[in-house]
Amino acid sequence: MGLDMQATVYFGDDIPLNCHRIEVRIRNLSQLFDYRDPSPFLAKDLDNDAQQYIVASAGEFSARLPLALVVHLREPMDSPEEARDAGEAIREHFVRQSGFVHLRLKELVHDGLISLAIGLAFLSATLTAAAALAAWAETSPAANVVREGLVICGWVAMWRPIQIFLYDWWPLLGDRRLFDRLARMPVQLIFPPAAPPPPSA
Repeated sequence: MGLDMQATVYFGDDIPLNCHRIEVRIRNLSQLFDYRDPSPFLAKDLDNDAQQYIVASAGEFSARLPLALVVHLREPMDSPEEARDAGEAIREHFVRQSGFVHLRLKELVHDGLISLAIGLAFLSATLTAAAALAAWAETSPAANVVREGLVICGWVAMWRPIQIFLYDWWPLLGDRRLFDRLARMPVQLIFPPAAPPPPSA
């Protein structure tokens, strides 16, 4: 929608009443996007500071309710096209971020499976060697030390896959879910109207 009021212009999506509103106040829209990015406007990345603020603000709200972004600009919009496309550009940014996290999650699971296979093979070898030393370990303190060392080394080799599958994957899954929520949020711009042209002489 684009609705002119006496001193303020509202542009973008309607904000449902049940949304958690993330409020951003900037001078103009260029502060929201990384304008060093040569991509077309709809494919531009957000400025890093702006993304961190939006993500941190979203993380403070309950995941049960949808999110909405309200961008307050202190300057009028020079480009009606950018005002129209800003919401879609912001959502597309978070779609890309969700995709990046999904790739990282897939790579982590792949690395975890490889680590698990290596760890299980090494654990099996060390336990087999430790079992072969069992008879000597009863009469030789040195053999017992070697046997216990083999068992410990075998289980230490399982540390990495255990860490991946117990701890490392779920923060990435949480990040992806948050980016997915941000990729669906309505975006509204609020800015002052452009100054009227000077009267002709």
